[in-house]
Order: sequence, then structure tokens, then C-alpha cells
Amino acid sequence: SPGDLFPGEVEHFDMSGTAMGAMARPGMEDKLRAGGVLRIQYTRVPCKYPGVNVAFKVDQGANPFYFDVLIEFEDDDGDLNTVDLMEAGSSVWTPMAHNWGATWRLNNGRKLNAPFGLRLTSDSGRVLVANNAIPAAWKPGKTYRSLVNYP
Repeated sequence: SPGDLFPGEVEHFDMSGTAMGAMARPGMEDKLRAGGVLRIQYTRVPCKYPGVNVAFKVDQGANPFYFDVLIEFEDDDGDLNTVDLMEAGSSVWTPMAHNWGATWRLNNGRKLNAPFGLRLTSDSGRVLVANNAIPAAWKPGKTYRSLVNYP
């Protein structure tokens, strides 16, 4: 893992050879691809999606016992710190586990009861609730657009 290569540096980008080659100057694709692990400088910037509501893309591998979702278009000042799911007929928020990037999963060993509400908490502590974000008849691979976003 990159943490082993550069202790203390947990941020990294895993890119395909095609993606690496696409960033090269013309004729230098092979040389850049052969570079191996490259140290980079980057700056995080806030995501801004004015006029667009948060969307939830259900993973192709999701099923009634394993829910996995990509959260898109959150208009906020940082990453999501926590995501919680509320099942139909419940008043309890269940924490989801962070997969990678903006994907979160819930796999608690029992069948989940949709529709689902999702509660998003940003790194700065701002909370956004999308009630009934995922309908009862949800399908893997589909994207469901909410009616909310961070103000």
C-alpha cells in the first residue's frame, strides 16, 4: 500500500496506465507510465453544485441484505464524515461503513426494509437528512435524486 512506501502519507491516487498516459506530453506516454509511484502535490477544493440536489447511486452488487451506495453532488465544504441509514418503520439511524471515496455500505446480517432515509454528516459537522431517499422498489445500478442539498 502507498502508506508503506511513504510513511505518513495516506492520500494517494491509483490510476490505470491509460489514465497516466493521457496526462503525458505527446510522445511521452510510455515514459510517464513507467514512472511507478509518483509523489504529487494537490489541493482539495470545496465541491459546489448550485441548483443540483444530492443523488444516491446504488451499487450493482447491492441486494436486500447488502446496501452499497455512492453519494453524489453534495454541495459542501469537505468529505462526508458519517452516513446513517434509517429503514422503513424504524426511528433509529444505523451507521453505514465507509467503503472508499463517496461510497458507503450497510451489511448487518439481516434483510433491510426499504424505503431508506439517509443522513449525511460532513467533516465540519453539518447534517443533511434525505427522507425516503431510496424507494421501496429500489434497483441495483439505479440513481435516485433527492430533494435536498446542503444550503
